[in-house]
Amino acid sequence: MILAGDIGGTKTNLAVFEIRDHSLAIVAQATFPSREHAGLEEIAKAFLTQHRFPVDLACFGIAGPVRDGHVDATNLPWAIDAQVLSAHLGVPAVRLLNDLEATAYGIDTVVGAKRACLQAGAPAARGNRAVIAAGTGLGEAGVYWDGRRHSPFACEGGHSDFAPRNELETDLFSHLYGRFGHVAWERVLSGPGLVNLYEFLRDSGRGVESPQLAAALRAGDPAATISAAALSRTCALCEAAVDLFVSLYGAEAGNLALKVLATGGVFVGGGIAPHLIERLKAGAFLDAFVAKGRMEALLRSMPVLVLLDPETALWGAARAAALAGGATLTA
Repeated sequence: MILAGDIGGTKTNLAVFEIRDHSLAIVAQATFPSREHAGLEEIAKAFLTQHRFPVDLACFGIAGPVRDGHVDATNLPWAIDAQVLSAHLGVPAVRLLNDLEATAYGIDTVVGAKRACLQAGAPAARGNRAVIAAGTGLGEAGVYWDGRRHSPFACEGGHSDFAPRNELETDLFSHLYGRFGHVAWERVLSGPGLVNLYEFLRDSGRGVESPQLAAALRAGDPAATISAAALSRTCALCEAAVDLFVSLYGAEAGNLALKVLATGGVFVGGGIAPHLIERLKAGAFLDAFVAKGRMEALLRSMPVLVLLDPETALWGAARAAALAGGATLTA
């Protein structure tokens, strides 16, 4: 029995899996609001108290750099340690992964209608893979192909330096530099990043905020409000912010694809992409993805797919635990 978790800044998704005929199957599952709890130990203990399964292995995907079985979560005030969790939960083996590394392990569990193709790429494309996911933050990971199997590895590329491509984005950089100092890609590609783009366009006189939208932004989730207004075409300023977001998303996905030479595919995960799937398909994402000068032909050969399953990282954490435990899985 495997306890797996996808720990995000907004919610923590836990499940107990078992292996049936070389495949994983969920036997219990629950979601918890992350910020209403003191830490992962509290949530996992409550979950296992309710679902009394004899867990042999546990694996959790968490936003943040994992070092020696320890991580200080990027978007939560939590410090998580594998040995502490093992002792607290009574689980013999506990593994911590970066959340995008967990997503990378879950890629092959996402099939059929749970994927959306933005670019088919070359026939029978093989090689390394890249994973990028905007949500509460911006996560990135690579997947190394050794000729026989794929092996995911974590990185913190979402915190690397944002690079403007034109005059508009140069102004954006200056605006964000004045607010934050260091301007990382996460400042523009995340839920809070979408809000940053909206505020930049508004404050630089590139759009007008209506009183109704201003009230809605104060009353609810600003990023969700902006994206909803853009998708319903009720606010030109919100549409401009989302269009800029999509173009920047494609640009950074292309950067990551070049850095890991992702001839085996680029996979777009996270909570934002499924909501913006029609905008991602409209062309601006791919235009920015391939706009790399002499490398354009290489980027056009790479498959680009959106992972629509919100539980990809959860399944990936379970798959990583099973493989580490010596299981043979068909996917």
